[in-house]
Amino acid sequence: MNQPATNLFPLRKATRRPVPDGYRGALVREVSPHPGDVLRATWHPTPTGRRHRLGPGALLLIWTPSSSGGMDVTAHLGLNTMDVTLATWPGLRGEWSATVHPTVYEVLALHSALRVARKTLATV
Repeated sequence: MNQPATNLFPLRKATRRPVPDGYRGALVREVSPHPGDVLRATWHPTPTGRRHRLGPGALLLIWTPSSSGGMDVTAHLGLNTMDVTLATWPGLRGEWSATVHPTVYEVLALHSALRVARKTLATV
């Protein structure tokens, strides 16, 4: 039986090249709790027209070649009212997904916990 395509890819397969043309970056969709383990992502298209916000809890990684020969990586987090720059890692070399993994994992886990707490408090 054929499984439907999810368009998920291991981030480590894309880290050595710039974000492809037509895409803003990669949305992190799955994060293993094990440090340095695989992050799975989908490409996030470049918005046309006015800028589109990320959804609450969405984490977008954007990377561009740095002048030092590595990659400048920026993480953006979608909140209810705005997107915020979460972290930047300048000049990362080689396969850098293990470097950003701890921050991505902790932030997404914290956002999920806060969402549960907010929903719980709303029912009290």
